[in-house]
Amino acid sequence: MKKIFDVIFILLSISLLSQSKSLKDNQLLNKKNSAKKIVKKTPENNLIVLNENVPLLIPQKKNDNFGYINQKGKFIIAPEYHIAMFFAEDCNLLNSPNPKVKKFGTVKFATVEKNNISYRIDQTGKKVYQYKNADLGKCQSEFKKQLFHAYILNGFYGIIEDSKFSNPADRSHFKIYPKYQYLHILEGDDLSNPMIVASHKDKFGVIDVNNNIIIPFEYADIKRNYSWKLGKMFEVTKDDINYYYIDSDNKSY
Repeated sequence: MKKIFDVIFILLSISLLSQSKSLKDNQLLNKKNSAKKIVKKTPENNLIVLNENVPLLIPQKKNDNFGYINQKGKFIIAPEYHIAMFFAEDCNLLNSPNPKVKKFGTVKFATVEKNNISYRIDQTGKKVYQYKNADLGKCQSEFKKQLFHAYILNGFYGIIEDSKFSNPADRSHFKIYPKYQYLHILEGDDLSNPMIVASHKDKFGVIDVNNNIIIPFEYADIKRNYSWKLGKMFEVTKDDINYYYIDSDNKSY
């Protein structure tokens, strides 16, 4: 009888060990499957934030077409467009008479053009809307007068503050006394501290209204467009051919 009990005990022990091993194997398998799900890449995983002041997706030209790179310089949206703008609001769509397309006017989308057809795309590159003239509303943005303006004296450019300037013969009336070959105040949200494209010794850079150098004078050209207003970036070139974007720290993308 003792031998029978011993055999039963051994069989039960083997059974319990087998069940325990099976349970551990299942747990390990579940962990592996869970881990696979966690690391599975999605388009959102590629929208890396290295600089909070820079857009997550930046227009980039390759082989005469534009796409979008992330802040690490990796193409997230393939270069296939003739025109690619920053992800930003489109007030024409925001004020559209068609309520179904208003959502496409938000900052979640960007305007692109291919084969002379304009679209709005999302952050995965999907075309979600094709522009129609009937859908375009009237922009209702409030006009804000600039506080500063460029002023030319003896062939050189300076900066004046309209409310404080009256006598060009008085040097103290200038915010920046004319000494540059060229100045252009960029559109931006901060009227009290605009970014200014400047030319000095045949090179372009960016200064502020206190004459602090933001971008050093090392570029052949800096475009006077809406890239600062929409993306807090400057579109620059060193050879007058290849343009690319830099941030306010002069980091290129």
